[in-house]
Amino acid sequence: MSALRISPVHDHLQALRPAWGRINGMTVAVEIPGSRRSALEIADLSCLARVGLKGPGAAEWLRARDVTVPERPNAWVALAGHGLIARLGRAEFLIQDGPQDGVVSMLRKALETPAPGVYPVLRQDCELLVCGELVHELFAQTCNINFNAIPAEEQTVTMTMMVGVAVTVLTAGFGRTPCYRIWCDGTYGAYLWNTLLEIATELGGGAVGLASVLPDGGSTATSIEKR
Repeated sequence: MSALRISPVHDHLQALRPAWGRINGMTVAVEIPGSRRSALEIADLSCLARVGLKGPGAAEWLRARDVTVPERPNAWVALAGHGLIARLGRAEFLIQDGPQDGVVSMLRKALETPAPGVYPVLRQDCELLVCGELVHELFAQTCNINFNAIPAEEQTVTMTMMVGVAVTVLTAGFGRTPCYRIWCDGTYGAYLWNTLLEIATELGGGAVGLASVLPDGGSTATSIEKR
């Protein structure tokens, strides 16, 4: 039996007394009591499967496995099933599945066999989703990038600092706009979550469960607890 994965913000979600489910072996907050659609919502997407790799041969290695590669650095493209691949600089890539299985398990298996110029990158990220009309006001209080000036259609990947934490940010919200996905090192996840949630609450928003943000309404989550 594989070990249960724990989100970097699990303890803080637990304080919200959610209805729990499980995705990819991680306990997730499916529904949060009292949450509602608002002008600023924040959710934890750390459960989504991801894999990283880098090196001078990484791009061709991915293409050989029928994975579309962004042509320019600091860009991303969508993959099947709400997945994505982000090109972080010239030769490093983050590939992530949507709520259901995609290409990540295949790539993980393939990376077990060493290839010239291709090196796995351990990804133990905290991933947050922030959505709503007031999202740019949240960003104005937390970082020095004007994301509103970056056209969503350019599918740009931005690496910056947010409340003192190194983050990777892109516009993609399962069809919802405006919506941003934020990755950071898992050790800083709780701090980033708490800080963004505090500001979101002050702006009239708050935390929501995955049933509110995933394209399938969280139906991929195996229900394990109701409160």
